Amino acid sequence: MNPLYNYLLKLADDSFIMGQRLSAWCGEGPYLEEDIALTNIALDELGQANNFYVYASRLLDDGKSEDDIAFLRYEHEYVNAHWVELPNEDYAQTILKVYVFAVYQKLMYEALSNSANEELSAIAQKSLKEVRYHYTHSASWMKIFAQGTEESRTRLVKGIENIWEYTKGLFAKAEGEDDLVALNIASNTDALYEEFLVITQKDFADFGLEYPSNPFMQPKSRTGYHTEYFGYILCELQYMQRAYPGCTW
Repeated sequence: MNPLYNYLLKLADDSFIMGQRLSAWCGEGPYLEEDIALTNIALDELGQANNFYVYASRLLDDGKSEDDIAFLRYEHEYVNAHWVELPNEDYAQTILKVYVFAVYQKLMYEALSNSANEELSAIAQKSLKEVRYHYTHSASWMKIFAQGTEESRTRLVKGIENIWEYTKGLFAKAEGEDDLVALNIASNTDALYEEFLVITQKDFADFGLEYPSNPFMQPKSRTGYHTEYFGYILCELQYMQRAYPGCTW
């Protein structure tokens, strides 16, 4: 398989599944402005995913549209990180998921803005404008939860304890990615992870939170192996395309 195609799927699948997860909060947010803000973040992620899927479908050139790629693959063919498929749980854990993903995407898109691939660079530059807002918004809420009530802090700390071990999986590589790094098409995720640690440690100190000390990280992100939650997400995503083959908007 074309390494660039694999890489585009990695970027697209992350945003696609994250957007789907966040969309579950539509109409359920704690108050109207925040409901709209999180829904807009979900829409941003789905828009980014579409841009990568469109490029991937054109690259593959086998008659499959971006919708075919997005909706009609089997579970093992999706290469998203485990982080994005984890449950929302309460609002504190959702904000934690958005915050970590925003730090990751911000680093990724900043690096890809200088990619030797002009189309990839253009998508990254457009997406970066959105992701900077995601980071500012979620970091603000991280601080509010951490320094708010005893209940809000407890919920945030519980979320960190529950899922932090999945963070490094965001920086796992797609098949053939090292070849793209050598050509200055893709960014070096090993270096990005080191930057991620620096940023999040600084932010946690500002939030007044203790940084997670357990070195264990869950393996197998981007390998086609998924958490037990992914199958349920896929059932919802694929229902219309499976029930009405070839349907279009």
